[in-house]
Amino acid sequence: MTRLARWTAATAAALLVAGCSSGSSGDGTDEGKNSDTSSAAAPSSGTTSGLPASLTSQKLDWGRCKGTSDTPAPGGDWQCATLKVPLDYAKPDGGTIGLALIRSKATGGQSKRIGSLLFNFGGPGGSGVSTMPAYESVVGTLHERYDLVSWDPRGVAASEGVRCRSDKAIQAAESVDATPDDPAEEAAYFKDAADFGKGCEKAAGKLLSHVSTTDTARDMDLMRQVLGDQKMHYFGISYGTELGGVYAHLFPKNVGRLILDAVVDPSADTVGHAKNQTLGFQRALDDYLKSTGQDPKQGSQKIVDLLNRIDAKPLPTSSGRKLTQTLALTGIVLPLYSKEGWSHLTSALKDAEDGDGSELLGLADGYNDRDASGHYGTTTHSQRVISCLDDKQRPTPEETKKLLPEFEKISPVFGDFMGWDTAGWCHDWPVAGQYDTPEASAPGAEPILVVGNTGDPATPYEGARRMADELGKGVGVELTWKGEGHGAYGSGSDCVDSTVNSYLLKGTVPKDGKVCAS
Repeated sequence: MTRLARWTAATAAALLVAGCSSGSSGDGTDEGKNSDTSSAAAPSSGTTSGLPASLTSQKLDWGRCKGTSDTPAPGGDWQCATLKVPLDYAKPDGGTIGLALIRSKATGGQSKRIGSLLFNFGGPGGSGVSTMPAYESVVGTLHERYDLVSWDPRGVAASEGVRCRSDKAIQAAESVDATPDDPAEEAAYFKDAADFGKGCEKAAGKLLSHVSTTDTARDMDLMRQVLGDQKMHYFGISYGTELGGVYAHLFPKNVGRLILDAVVDPSADTVGHAKNQTLGFQRALDDYLKSTGQDPKQGSQKIVDLLNRIDAKPLPTSSGRKLTQTLALTGIVLPLYSKEGWSHLTSALKDAEDGDGSELLGLADGYNDRDASGHYGTTTHSQRVISCLDDKQRPTPEETKKLLPEFEKISPVFGDFMGWDTAGWCHDWPVAGQYDTPEASAPGAEPILVVGNTGDPATPYEGARRMADELGKGVGVELTWKGEGHGAYGSGSDCVDSTVNSYLLKGTVPKDGKVCAS
């Protein structure tokens, strides 16, 4: 079972390439005020108060990055270091954990340098250490004046990453139906969910209660001080926007220039997020179907019929594994993250209609972080331990069954899967969730640029306005792009890119509500 992660477009593109190679063998011009929030601004209070000097005064030992079996070492001038942070911020003098950081210094030299620009690429559970070097080509304009910095948040990859289940057990669980049709399948579904949670508890131990978004936001502020920045300059994408909103709420006086792109709706609880994603992916599928000359309603029904046939009889693949209904749906999801993936979806669906599930399985493997050797990464494990610690609302199976008609009405293709997921994802989880919805109000913070994409599948466009409103009047500034795919910056809009660059490099805040045409 895999929740639909709020990946970045860059991450999804990388997954798409991996999936396709492994599994189957207008423009607005209104500008507003300037905001001078460079690192030279006056210091402000934050999380570092109350922390021991051994943490706040630590010196990072930057050195050559070392590769792993999953991720080769980056070339160029990338450096890596480890930041010590408290395991439990309520006990700052207690034990610590290490966070893996990566950076590349500003290319323009010290005289032009604004400060560090931190990136979180989403998930939750995505590795910033492995993603940042590849993303440099997208944000090269910013590199002249910023040190590009990212990290693996606590519980992710090189930062105490959690592995809840072996490769063999993960593959065995592929037979579990994530949209159960009878009592036996339902029992298997919830047993698998409970077993996964027990595996996470055994693997993570005390860490399982300290990987929340709030914990990571506090880590960010300690990181800011140790990096030597008076203000936090930050680029959050997808789930990274939720993290950015929580940071702004906790430390409004430390906010510098914050970009939130592909925005998570802060007003949505667990069921609300699931409904949002159901709507977003159906919209993206409708747009894809229109692009191929199909009527969205008829095209969706054709896909539903295909998934039902696969549910009754999984498709063979060239690898010898079977394409189940759940894997097929996962394979359909991945190409919807980016318009460039639509041609792969066309090919995969055609093959599946012809009885060959190889290409859809390859796409699903890319999404599920499975390589050609059968090894699975830990991204989906980290995603689960973070989101289940965050999310307080946990619908029961009975409550979920009552919700299914609403989900199916939103999307005949994704509704059933997303509805069941609300109950299964954190079923019988070992630790309690922390909040119904994240708090993102940030009175007194500098203006924060919130970027929404009308065709975003994973974080529907409506979330951007809700985030801007929750940040507060004069703080949240919305920028709209009429485009496709997950995320707007670097996706082909000169208007979006120039507006974001002007904000980050010059402090120019656009007029709230500015629209960039496709």
